[in-house]
Amino acid sequence: MDNPEYPAPHAPITSDVVLNWLEDTADAVRRGEVPPEDLIVLLGELRRASTACANASDWTLLAAREAGASLRQIAPVFGKGYVRAPAARLEKLYRQVLDSDQFLELLRRREA
Repeated sequence: MDNPEYPAPHAPITSDVVLNWLEDTADAVRRGEVPPEDLIVLLGELRRASTACANASDWTLLAAREAGASLRQIAPVFGKGYVRAPAARLEKLYRQVLDSDQFLELLRRREA
């Protein structure tokens, strides 16, 4: 899949990075270095980031199907290898948009 001309895309953040950050932040909170107000601001940032990650996941699901990936290939990333989960998610997405480009445009309009 990796082509030197077009390297494979990677997620901008990983679970390992988040866990390391969380452990560091938890230590700072325990030491009393982070006031509650800052934690509330942080909570808002994380909620928005979570929504952004969910949207990126949905876009990638649509794009993978458009690129020819089967539900059987996609299913393992949803857990347990059942095709019902990605199929149900795709069905919900297709009620809103026709393809990944339209989904991206919908996200742009929501941000504007």
